[in-house]
Amino acid sequence: MEREPRNEHDMDQGGEHRYYARPKVCQFCADKHLTIDYKQADVLRRLVTEEGKIRPRRQTGTCAKHQRVLAGAIKRARHIGLLPFTGSERDDR
Repeated sequence: MEREPRNEHDMDQGGEHRYYARPKVCQFCADKHLTIDYKQADVLRRLVTEEGKIRPRRQTGTCAKHQRVLAGAIKRARHIGLLPFTGSERDDR
């Protein structure tokens, strides 16, 4: 089963192009001076979604070791009140 070309550009190229994501490098392993601390809310806020969930390793590129430390720091910052447990409240009523 051959795929039909959608336009002239597909006919010229002759094959399908696939997207290959670059392997992500752990930012904490790359920069030894960057530490994970529950008091650094600005660093932790980048690693949390808008809903307040911790971003997975495949999105952030952190290694397993630092992801575990990161999760603990985010949970500690939430408990103290530096980070919210949930995202921003929306009143759509």
